[in-house]
Amino acid sequence: MITAEVVMGKKTGFIFLITLILGAILVAVFRYYPHHDEASTRQINAIAQPNANTLLNFTPHVSNVPRPAESFEFPIALGETGPMTNLYSGPNQYPFFCMTQESELGQPLVDNQQGLGIPVYSGEQVIGYSKDCSLPSQLFYFTLIEQGGSFSAVRLNEETARSHHSSPLFRVEQGTINRFIYTLVMPISRQEVGNRQGQSQWNKKLIYQFNGGSGIGYRQGRQKATRVMTRQAQQLLDGYAVISSSGNKTSYTYNMLLAEDTARRVKRQFVSLYGEPLYTVGIGGSGGGLAQYLIGQNSQGILDGLIPLYSYPDMITQTTYALDCDLLNNYFTFRADNPKAWRDWERRRLIEGLNAINEFPQKAGFLQPLNQLMAGFAPSFPDGNSECINGYFGLSAFINNPRQGFLRPFFSDEVIAQTRWSYWQDLKHIFGTDEQGFGKSTWDNVGVQYGLNALREGHISFDEFIHINHHIGGWKPQSEMRQEEIALPLGTRIPIWLTLWGNHNITKASDGPASRHSGSIPAMEQAYRSGQVFIGKVDLPIIDARHYLENELDMHHMSASFYSRVRIAQHKGHSDNHVIWVAHKDHNPTTAAFAAMDTWLLTMKQNPQLSAAAAKPVSLQDTCFNEDGSIYAAGSSVFDGQWNNKPQGQCQSRFPMFSTSRIQAGGGWAGDLFKCALVSVETAIEKGWYLPFNARAHLDILKKTFPEGVCDYTGRDVGRPSDL
Repeated sequence: MITAEVVMGKKTGFIFLITLILGAILVAVFRYYPHHDEASTRQINAIAQPNANTLLNFTPHVSNVPRPAESFEFPIALGETGPMTNLYSGPNQYPFFCMTQESELGQPLVDNQQGLGIPVYSGEQVIGYSKDCSLPSQLFYFTLIEQGGSFSAVRLNEETARSHHSSPLFRVEQGTINRFIYTLVMPISRQEVGNRQGQSQWNKKLIYQFNGGSGIGYRQGRQKATRVMTRQAQQLLDGYAVISSSGNKTSYTYNMLLAEDTARRVKRQFVSLYGEPLYTVGIGGSGGGLAQYLIGQNSQGILDGLIPLYSYPDMITQTTYALDCDLLNNYFTFRADNPKAWRDWERRRLIEGLNAINEFPQKAGFLQPLNQLMAGFAPSFPDGNSECINGYFGLSAFINNPRQGFLRPFFSDEVIAQTRWSYWQDLKHIFGTDEQGFGKSTWDNVGVQYGLNALREGHISFDEFIHINHHIGGWKPQSEMRQEEIALPLGTRIPIWLTLWGNHNITKASDGPASRHSGSIPAMEQAYRSGQVFIGKVDLPIIDARHYLENELDMHHMSASFYSRVRIAQHKGHSDNHVIWVAHKDHNPTTAAFAAMDTWLLTMKQNPQLSAAAAKPVSLQDTCFNEDGSIYAAGSSVFDGQWNNKPQGQCQSRFPMFSTSRIQAGGGWAGDLFKCALVSVETAIEKGWYLPFNARAHLDILKKTFPEGVCDYTGRDVGRPSDL
């Protein structure tokens, strides 16, 4: 007779065999993986030292502080280089990897002979080095060709451009400003070829294109003219001019002060050539959306209207719940007393807040049995997936681990060893450093009661609630973090992101609960003051648009639009300048958003006394769209729901929204709290925070689990300066 135990034993044995095979494959792959000592001939082997440079005084908030007068004479002459040092955002960062070749612009100019930065070649001979990646400003000509509903940008030589008749023509200028690659795209006639300032086809409206991604600095970034053009092809055909910079792509930095400094100068280069536009509207998704929120909040004179796509309010408050993801994944995989209970992925959603779906495949699911086996657990393949994994896997290491975020083969082993690779280090001149030179972190989870809402609603037991909070722990101090790696049979160690959920960088329970991580209050205060946090202080027209992607476990969750709305309403008392559009993934509302924004901005131009809220067209409302582009519902209440404690609206019903781990722990929907004020467990019980669950009978175990107290989400953020 075949028993269940025999079946399970065979299944485990099969998984064990597959895991060993995967391990062997990884060993083989790693042997051919480009090690740092085998890296390209463009590798950085020595780090330059930055000169002192102006850093804006942020007190009380960057939006209240005037910017210094421009010190560089614009426009940059053709054949000359733009400024290599920013105007007011602090010292240059080194190492800094040049990416002009990746942008199809050739090698950067030599700026030293001391071996600093990347080598510059003539043939096979090194003729010098470039630490600041400068390029002379130069002109190119392109046309746009449509085929099958998509556009491609084709470069033309000057002679061909002069005789070009059949399709639109564009002049592109590229060079470097603040060490980043800038791009200006202007629609022109063929008679204007060779005339740098010709603009007869321009409609006098300007688009600043922002782009997203996750970055921690140390790279110039790639910017191809073809990519800038195809992203805004329809708008270029409609007569808009488009400008952008690799410094405004968050794949390369989330330093929003540097991003603002760079955007201001890129626009100044444009205006010095072509004059002031009627208006400048921002466009960009993900990090390119939050950059608009922050530049629109922090500064004047750059943007007049915002079209953030797939946006968050900012990067830094996103890390609050994003860095919970691997803590929770680590708990569910390695620390839970009953792991089978958490193989129901919809139960995980009760704790994580973000969506999770049973039987949804994981791209890197093979890593789970591999890590379990090496950790002494019975291996199992995951039978579901979550946004925490599908959207955020690897980001905790890249953003938070100073030993992890380098990008090989750009840097030698010596440079890697000397550099601390993290988001916090990218902003060290703003946030400050600790005694060991590590950039101070704002992330904090002291007193967070993970799964509190699920306990109150009866979805998890009290024992499960206690076990999660006893064992989840926190991220270790940066000085104690190690690069992720995995030990395979025969002792082989592979130093790539294979230590599942960074478990060796997470604190463990010993005599008491696993210790939590306490963030730096001075760093939090500086994050607020320097404008890295969106506090809702924006009066510009905003159309926040996104596709509905929750069912795909995409990291661009719909709720992020409402964090922004809550913050705007908290700051201004209303959010009438903020419109939210959510569309079925097969309908792109961007062209309609440009048309609506054009009407809105022209109304303000014609009536300068009107605020953005007063000038908003009556027809422009919160809206959700069907697959064919038709409107499913529109109006002031269509997105009502849990986030504003109102009955569910039509769009909220059509496109359900999820939350975050901190909301599930009792936090608010603004998501802008770094460090909660703490109260005793006794006080929390008296205030009824556990009801209808009777917590009074469990006072002792709660006090042992939360020895420092629990979060009071009715209070202010301890990290927020009181004068804001």
